[in-house]
Amino acid sequence: MSAITIVYRLIAAGAVVLVVLELFSQRGWKEKLTAGLVLVPLILRALMIA
Repeated sequence: MSAITIVYRLIAAGAVVLVVLELFSQRGWKEKLTAGLVLVPLILRALMIA
């Protein structure tokens, strides 16, 4: 695995952590739904699936 791939995965994983923190800090269901929808592609990117 190249260094660029590792950095890409770390950036994606960091974004996942930030979105999860935001998900639990929101009170409204619309904001939680939006954060959840953003979370799915980020997780897939961190795992290099899509």
